Order: sequence, then structure tokens, then C-alpha cells
Amino acid sequence: MEVKEILKKHGFTFKKQLGQNFLTEGSLLRAIVKDAGVTEDDVVVEIGTGAGTLTQAIAEKAKQVYTFDVDTALAPILNETLSGRDNITLNFLDVLKCSDEKLKDIIGNTPFKVVANIPYYVTTPLIMRFLESTLDVRSLTVMVQKEVADRLVAEPDTENYGAITLAIEMRGVAKVTRPVSRMLFHPAPKVDSAVVHIAIDDDRFEIEDRDFLRKLIRAGFQMRRKTLVNNIGATLGITKERAKEVLVSLGYSESIRGEALSIEDYIKIAKALKE
Repeated sequence: MEVKEILKKHGFTFKKQLGQNFLTEGSLLRAIVKDAGVTEDDVVVEIGTGAGTLTQAIAEKAKQVYTFDVDTALAPILNETLSGRDNITLNFLDVLKCSDEKLKDIIGNTPFKVVANIPYYVTTPLIMRFLESTLDVRSLTVMVQKEVADRLVAEPDTENYGAITLAIEMRGVAKVTRPVSRMLFHPAPKVDSAVVHIAIDDDRFEIEDRDFLRKLIRAGFQMRRKTLVNNIGATLGITKERAKEVLVSLGYSESIRGEALSIEDYIKIAKALKE
């Protein structure tokens, strides 16, 4: 039976406040799993079970799938769509409200890959929840609104470049793997989407104090029109004179803005400010 028919049979009502848009196109589901690099040795954490269509596609390739959703009304539907799969563990929990310890209790202290087709309004919090965690995340493959995808992979000194871009670059490399038409969702959202794959590589940079670097990056984009010197002075408790001294000593203009700097620049500046 088609997913749309199963939803109708169970009288499921889409909840606008949860941003529920389910994927049903089989070739796209398999492509997302391929983009995520899922193999038979992988444990996968899926966020946003929905009707279970992507869950099924992941389970066909993965060793184990731990899938999470917040809508318990999906239970009878998922009992039907996920039946016959013994490598799927369904959890009705909000991952954004779960501690790292709670998630480790569920999935074990094991490396895993994240795959998510989630409401657009929690995209950034979800990405940051895993990037800033103590969990052994190897990659994140997320379906996001196209304009968000543009931000995740933006280059310095462009309109889309921001703190989230640099937060990702601290941990790894992001790339858009494929565009996705709004017409491939049920119901169709108002915007097109894209799949973004983030490969985690903690050996990419030598970072002495990740917490301070995150604070510096956030300061750099606190007020985009202001210089980095002014933003540092306003948010980090470091005097403008000290910030100016450090920037000039490293060869940067004292009037440079945070949006013009790469992750390598921020790492260099953070190290100098700490010294």
C-alpha cells in the first residue's frame, strides 16, 4: 500500500506547527542514503521519522537505525510501514531536549551518522546540537531549505556567509549533494530544498580552545555592519585596544569585518587573543 493511502487509512492529520512534509519518492530516498555514505557497518541516527519512508531506505543499507520523532500520532502508521525490519529502533523523543547521556543510553557509546529530514525551523538548532556535542558523530546528511543550504556552504565575504558556516567548518566540510523540488514532498512545502552532507573531521585544524573560538565567531557576526574590533569589544570583554593590537600584529586591517574572515583566520586570531 502507498504511504499516502496508509496515512489516509489511519486518518492522519498533518500538523503545520511541526512542519510535517514527508518524502515519498523512492529514487530520491535511496539517493539520500547514498549521499550519506551509509554502509552495512554503520549505525545511523535519523531525526524526523515521519511516515518511515526514509527510515526504510536507510535500514536497507545500515547495520542499525535509531530513528526519532516527536509526533506520537505516527505510531500506528509506523507500526505498518516499518514492520518486518529488526534493525530499526523507533523513539518518540525530541532530540533537541535530550542530553548526550540520554542519547548514549539509547544508541550506545558508538560512532554514528546522522540523517535528517526535519522541519526547517529547527534545522540550525539540530545541526548545532550535534556539532557541539560530545557524541561520536561521523557525518550529518540533512534535508534543508535551499536558502539554508546556501548558508551552510557559503564562502567568506558573501551575503550567505555566517556563524553557522564557520561552526560547520570547525568540525568538517559541507557540500550540497543534490537539489530537491518541493513537488517531491507530501504535502508540498512552499520552497525548494537541498540535501547537504557534512563530513566530520576533527583533525582538520589544531584548535586549542573550541569554546573560545565559538564565542569569537559569534562575536564576529553579532552586528554584521560593525568591525570585528567593535564586536569583540562589545561581546567578549576584551578591550578594543587589545583587539586592534592583535589584528594589526597578525596583518589584518583594524577595520576588517567578521564576515570577511575564513575559519583559518578566526583560529589564528583566537589563539593570539588567548595569549
